[in-house]
Amino acid sequence: MAVLKEIPDPRTLGDEECVALAQAVSADIARLEAVRFRALAQLSRHREGARSVVQEVALGLSLVDTHAGAMVAAAEALTTRLPRTLGLMDQGKLSGFGAMKVAAATAWLSDEDALAADAVLEDRLEDKNSEQIRKAAGHAAITVDREGAGRRVERHREGRRLTVRHGETGVASIEVEDGPVEKVAAAYVRIDREARALKTGSETRTLDQLRADVALDLLLGGQGGKTERTEVFLYMDLFTYLGVNDDPAELAGHGHIPATLAREIATGADTVLRRIITDPVSGQVLDLGRNRYRPTAGQGEFVRVRDRECRRPGCHRPAQACDIDHSVPWQFGGHTDAADLIDLCRRDHRLKDEPGWIYRLASDGTLTITTPTGQSYDSTPPPLHEPRPKAPPAEEPPPF
Repeated sequence: MAVLKEIPDPRTLGDEECVALAQAVSADIARLEAVRFRALAQLSRHREGARSVVQEVALGLSLVDTHAGAMVAAAEALTTRLPRTLGLMDQGKLSGFGAMKVAAATAWLSDEDALAADAVLEDRLEDKNSEQIRKAAGHAAITVDREGAGRRVERHREGRRLTVRHGETGVASIEVEDGPVEKVAAAYVRIDREARALKTGSETRTLDQLRADVALDLLLGGQGGKTERTEVFLYMDLFTYLGVNDDPAELAGHGHIPATLAREIATGADTVLRRIITDPVSGQVLDLGRNRYRPTAGQGEFVRVRDRECRRPGCHRPAQACDIDHSVPWQFGGHTDAADLIDLCRRDHRLKDEPGWIYRLASDGTLTITTPTGQSYDSTPPPLHEPRPKAPPAEEPPPF
């Protein structure tokens, strides 16, 4: 299939021509994705498979870490264990997303068995959608290593993890991925049973809503169906809180939420309010008020309130779940004060200590991260409000 040399204006095409153009462009995209996989694999080889390659790819391609990790793993597999699958991409017959499905489904195989599955799949992937590809790859993997099915189950169960996915404004999802099927099934039965018990004549929530509410309440340590207390950071302008304006607020780790939802959260029965003093010009945090429930003092709390999230660009782990670390290591002259402390999640905390990664914190709070390949990325705590103009000087009274 030839590469498109000139792309016609879709507005001049008929129905069949539009489909043909979309197919041709998709084939060209697949070829380019194959080049990208080879580049990522070569980067990983240069760095001898260092874990920090994933973070560098995430920064360089503006990806979330999980997707960057999947791309690097797929790149390594395609260029070593799955050469025929990569060849299908070169021919424009398989998308990068489809190739990643093959890489994931065969990850548990030995190199020899992966090559065998790759050969089986060569004639079975063209014109298939991602779900068909996943099933075909899974079947091929079991076919070439029937005795390894038990190892596959064990590997999957060892990979269990909890993930958070932020959705549209004000909502998010939490998921236990690859959990033991018997425990997941039992958990669902309990959640469903308690949700149905709450579905009385006066209950207006649907069963789906009740299941979600019960699951979250149980995770927060309750008995199901009851509100539990936990800690989140909600940043809201005083005027928004008072209803003078409807400026969006920010929920750390999630992003901006509408003023109406922010006021609903802020006026909850167990909500604790905290006064934050900001620079009126820049909007940056200067100090914290000390009147609050169970007051705690110290620089750590100031840094968490100021940073809100992990300071590596692209990482949105809330500050409450992060480590407070020196931007300049203590042994190299770092100081334990707010001007030198930053929030980093545990993974990025460890990343900072790997060879070639350089962290510099400027006086205005801007953190500059330089990767081993020399690429630099900046991270600045967002201001709590938009910069406000300075008040004009008062006019002097006229002389008598």
